[in-house]
Amino acid sequence: MNNHEIDYRIHGEEMQCVEIELDPQESVIAEPGSFMMMTEGIKMETMFGDGNEKGLMGKLFSAGKRMLTGENLFMTVFTNIDKTKKQVTFAAPYSGKIIPLDLSALGGKVICQKDAFLCAAKGVSVGIEFQKKLGTGLFGGEGFIMQKLEGDGMTFVHSGGHVMEKELLPGEILKIDTGCIVAFTKNVDYDIQFVGGVKNTLFGGEGLFFAQLKGPGKVWIQTLPISRLAGKILQFGSGRKEEGGILGSLGSILE
Repeated sequence: MNNHEIDYRIHGEEMQCVEIELDPQESVIAEPGSFMMMTEGIKMETMFGDGNEKGLMGKLFSAGKRMLTGENLFMTVFTNIDKTKKQVTFAAPYSGKIIPLDLSALGGKVICQKDAFLCAAKGVSVGIEFQKKLGTGLFGGEGFIMQKLEGDGMTFVHSGGHVMEKELLPGEILKIDTGCIVAFTKNVDYDIQFVGGVKNTLFGGEGLFFAQLKGPGKVWIQTLPISRLAGKILQFGSGRKEEGGILGSLGSILE
């Protein structure tokens, strides 16, 4: 084991937080702003990258990779410097579910959307994953760059709304709205597919492309992407209540 072994407990239903129990000298890394509370005896330290780099150039390179994925340049490390077990708690940034992922049981690598990472045992590497297919990068909803979580410890990601876990058999294909993907294991093939049909394209309101995931592997899917929630809030805030598709666009133009 290269990563610190941590115990945890998830609290709540739709507005969740995860409580991490640290043995003496154990550490957990987290996104800045995710901290909720901690007991006395835990030391907090802010650093470049995820703490796995050696030297100044390694730290700067790691921080630059995080910037490409839309994350903060810094990570926060919480270490138990006491002689007894201590607890630190992190909360998701919006309504949804926190997903615990044991990387040692998932092949040592999970790919997730750019803002999904919440916290992990120290030693887990938080990097970037480039989409090698041009079409996937341009139309896949997540762009060319996604987050890559590597190691053999526990890591926690968050989703919007409810989360569903699917186990894909070899060759099995699942078509998903591009914004609903939370994470998938390394052996899953990620591609995009054109919706097809003039009526579907113009009036379906579902966009032009599906995400296509091909097994074997595990996939985690969210019911409410934050982009969809933000779009609805903006729509109602502007006084417009029409749904998506060409009619909604025409209504906006006429208005």
